[in-house]
Amino acid sequence: MQSERAQALPFPAQPRGVVPSDAECTRLWDEYKLPEHIREHSRQVADVAGQLADLAHQQGLPVDKQLLRAAALLHDLGKAYALRYEGDHCQLGAAWVMDLTGNPALAQAVMHHVSWPGAIDPDRHPIPIILVYSDKRVKHDRIVSLEERYRDLLERYGLDAPSRAAIEQSQAEVKAIEKALSERLKVDLHAYPFARRRLVR
Repeated sequence: MQSERAQALPFPAQPRGVVPSDAECTRLWDEYKLPEHIREHSRQVADVAGQLADLAHQQGLPVDKQLLRAAALLHDLGKAYALRYEGDHCQLGAAWVMDLTGNPALAQAVMHHVSWPGAIDPDRHPIPIILVYSDKRVKHDRIVSLEERYRDLLERYGLDAPSRAAIEQSQAEVKAIEKALSERLKVDLHAYPFARRRLVR
């Protein structure tokens, strides 16, 4: 699996264009009529991602914390529309974010927040890799273990053998991300007590 990733390694997207503030992200939620439960999920994902950015800074890994928070706050921007009209919420959200911000790094993270297609290299791709992991540590509006998050995904979306296989493959990928991040950040993320904080409203 890792050799296949290395062959299809995405390039690090350039962080240019706009990096929206938390308040600007909430205005976009209003504009795109994001339901409250998706907003609360996104707040929690941003909180986890922000704490990981702080840990990264402590280990000399340069991560643009506001870029990461904006990616987390906007990662499900296309979800309500996709649920209503069908389509891929990652592709839709990434297209909207690129149009709104002109920031390829932000759009790349939104595009790949469900699954990262390249090598799991936190030094090369910290923003999308941290976002994938942060999203998988939040079930609805609660910070949970990967095991609990994937049990929920299997119950809700594992309706047939191909769906279950895809979810199990995703779980293996995110466990590998957890291991790589734990090693790079020098902390056991499986046991890390992410503190719940009140975020933007």
